Amino acid sequence: MIRSAIGSRLAAFTLLFSSLAVSAGPPEMRNGIEHARLLGTLALSGQLFHVQGVEVDSAHIWVTSADRWSGRGYIHEFDRASGKIVRRVELTDGPRFHPGGISMHGNSIWVPVAELRAHSSAVLVEIDKTTMQVRRKIRVADHLGCVAASDRMLIAGNWDSRQLYLFDLTGAQPVRVVRNPTRTRYQDMKLVGNKLVAGGLLTGRSGAIEWIDVPTMQVARSLQTGATTGTGLFNPAKAYTGEGMAVEGRDLYLVPEDGPSRVYHFRMDETLAAL
Repeated sequence: MIRSAIGSRLAAFTLLFSSLAVSAGPPEMRNGIEHARLLGTLALSGQLFHVQGVEVDSAHIWVTSADRWSGRGYIHEFDRASGKIVRRVELTDGPRFHPGGISMHGNSIWVPVAELRAHSSAVLVEIDKTTMQVRRKIRVADHLGCVAASDRMLIAGNWDSRQLYLFDLTGAQPVRVVRNPTRTRYQDMKLVGNKLVAGGLLTGRSGAIEWIDVPTMQVARSLQTGATTGTGLFNPAKAYTGEGMAVEGRDLYLVPEDGPSRVYHFRMDETLAAL
């Protein structure tokens, strides 16, 4: 279990949604209702680069990161209780080294690995979470920066998630491409029931999480989020939803910082969990 934040440390972190707003419409419509509280943080030990996506199960945390200096990308597995690194697998695929936001379904973790430029190319990689072996790859003629998975479909966002690709898992081509219904630049997304839950950036220090109906792709709820306090010159304050986001019932896990990284654990209220 992620350790609880206590005393002044909890006060310093405040709330993810300290200036949280909720609406049933687009992100510009806010009414200032708070819907989540910080329970604690977990430091991840082990080398991480530019963090991209996160997923969790009862025993593990997976984080993707890109080493821009060497042009290599990785998925890292951590022990959920201690935060210690368990193993690291390289995902580099020729010029495609930038892994994005990830999604777990069943025993599979889906990872987009793309060239680091818009309108380029990507490969959607299905990884067995137990063996960390690649099960299959789907090649796409665009940069893909995040993916959400269910038993029947994938939804992936391209550069800044301006477009969302919907894939039928029985085929290798997208069956539908739609415009992002918001101005949020999604970085990580998950399919929860009949909703796409997507988190991303509005500005450098503000972000949002949207609940989007599938298959209509209309926004059901939008929350604006704040920023971390930062830890100094090399880890300044960042939007909480600027990188990795995982959802587990009412629990929300965010990893906004590059290595050394922390997992921020929030508890959403029943209003959001029921969406």
